[in-house]
Amino acid sequence: MKKVFVVGCGPAGMMAAIMSSLKGNEVIIFEKNDRPGKKLMITGKGRCNITNSASIKEFIENTPTNGKFLYSALNSFSNADLIDFFNKNGLMTKVERGGRVFPVSDKAIDVLDVLLKLIKENHIEIRFNSKVTDILTDGSSVKGIIVNGKKEFCDSLILAPGGKSYPSTGSTGDGYDMAKKLGHRIIEPHPALVPLVTFEDVSEMMGLTLKNINAKLCIDGKLVREEFGEMLFTHFGLSGPVILTLSSFFKSVESGDVVIKLDLKPALSHEKLDERLQRDFKKYSKKELKNSLNDLLPRSLIPYVIKVSSLNPDKKVSELSKAERGALVNVMKDLVFHIKSKRSINEAIITSGGISTKEINPKTMESRLIKGLFFAGEIIDVDALTGGFNLQISFSTGYLAGINS
Repeated sequence: MKKVFVVGCGPAGMMAAIMSSLKGNEVIIFEKNDRPGKKLMITGKGRCNITNSASIKEFIENTPTNGKFLYSALNSFSNADLIDFFNKNGLMTKVERGGRVFPVSDKAIDVLDVLLKLIKENHIEIRFNSKVTDILTDGSSVKGIIVNGKKEFCDSLILAPGGKSYPSTGSTGDGYDMAKKLGHRIIEPHPALVPLVTFEDVSEMMGLTLKNINAKLCIDGKLVREEFGEMLFTHFGLSGPVILTLSSFFKSVESGDVVIKLDLKPALSHEKLDERLQRDFKKYSKKELKNSLNDLLPRSLIPYVIKVSSLNPDKKVSELSKAERGALVNVMKDLVFHIKSKRSINEAIITSGGISTKEINPKTMESRLIKGLFFAGEIIDVDALTGGFNLQISFSTGYLAGINS
């Protein structure tokens, strides 16, 4: 019987521990928090979006950073396998918009309970309040760890402490430091799936949600990515699903001139939108411009759109020229925001960066540098878009690390 240590009691660590135990290993999980699955409990706004119904090809396409590294992990333990795993253990699931898979109960605690039940059934020990600070090796193989200042010895070690996003859940980058000491290259962690700060002052629109808009990410004038859906204005800039997705397609604003362009009316061409404006202006012919756009735009957005169009809000719509109307149409079809920065990694849903995938065997998740050392979850330099993809990656890499430990 091998002794296997797992660092981190999140989804990757728990799955790894369960799979390693099923091989007949003695498994101990070391968790620095006082309870398991803190980050798991807040995923999907507490509903826990465990995976996505997409094909493996689509999974790779939805993983902007090192998606191809995941071929073996996703084929070894796919989304269908994960759904079957939970269903067989009493957790029923459902598929929602965009292929997102949730527990029927809409409760993350039910996902955690399944994992903890299996941990208990397989006699896996969890040691809480246990801070691992170093990995012990003989230079080429794992020998143990230093936890709470004491040495503990093992045959294999699975490192799954998370990345740096949501540090309040315990993800504070400890694993990077330990791996770096062993010679592993760390791709600098950046926030991914994170709100964006604009140079423009949008505070007057704070709290406004826009649905069915088209958003483009452009860097140095080149289109990088386009998304359709929902976004939100905040006191500092832009957030919401489409913005979080676009944030994953650039590391930082140092990479170039970063711009978000919004089409507020993607269903209408410039010509059709102009025709619509003319109808509205005819209807409100005696009103000022600022009081004639309520049928077309949310109230809090109107002053901003008029200002960016360089128009007089107090001018009667009957007095607007064709050119002025055209300026309004152009802004509604191409509302530009210049990005100052990403919000901090503390607000990111996921970390981009981590252990270089070149130094991990994709078929086993074992380190190419240190025998008996395995990685799983967010500590690896792999990050995906929203929709359950990241949690599946944690489970799949945890599965591989577990069965090979």
